[in-house]
Amino acid sequence: MPDEKLANAPLVEAILEIRWKLKEISPGIATDPNYKILVGRLYDKFVDEYPFHEPLPSATMPDEMIPYVVQHRFRKGEGKYPLIQVGPGIITFNDTKGYDWNEFSQRAKVLLNKFYEVYPNAIEIAITSIQLRYIDAVKFEFLENDPLAFITDNLRINLAFPNGLFDDTPINKTPTGLNGFFAFPVSDPKGNLNLHLGTGIINNENSIVWETIVQTDNNDVPKMPDGFEKWFKSAHEITHNLFFHMIEGPLRERFK
Repeated sequence: MPDEKLANAPLVEAILEIRWKLKEISPGIATDPNYKILVGRLYDKFVDEYPFHEPLPSATMPDEMIPYVVQHRFRKGEGKYPLIQVGPGIITFNDTKGYDWNEFSQRAKVLLNKFYEVYPNAIEIAITSIQLRYIDAVKFEFLENDPLAFITDNLRINLAFPNGLFDDTPINKTPTGLNGFFAFPVSDPKGNLNLHLGTGIINNENSIVWETIVQTDNNDVPKMPDGFEKWFKSAHEITHNLFFHMIEGPLRERFK
């Protein structure tokens, strides 16, 4: 399915996340002896492109106590996207409303290449997970509408309870919240397609939120960094095609 720019795209955030193996000291406590060196070297490499350094509250905690939790952000400017996030065993590239796949993929590939360039003894890195994730949302008034009907009519996913299930009960059959998760195995790239449907508050508005995630873990991770580009392209094709199949109909017209 060819790329199509939507003037009113529902994208909240696009995220590439990469995790690598940490050295476990004891149960629940793991460390990367190169982590602090990595943060400094990454900043030096990207200071011209992402000059605004934003330490997160988690940066005040000992690294070994919060494995795989981001601690630092490098932004183009305060509050601006795209941005890079890094923490012990984790690095991400994030974009939002200004997202364009060609630019996103190019910047993400530069990040990965620079990561391998500055990480000490990069040949020893064991990547344990790669994830491409899209978060989309539409405003939804729950007091006036049925979220199950909305998902069926607009996202082409049938979610329903049997007729009569709530008859003769004090239960209102229209839910005011939902949280559904589905995982589908994928052969190319090897891994899973995870689909999460739920409710949330986006920009201070009640919303229907859906997340589309392609994730590859452990032994299925391609040889890095050489195999990354093929993985990235295949993961994007899956998420892109699924998104446009899901919104086919009223939502696609609404987003144009």
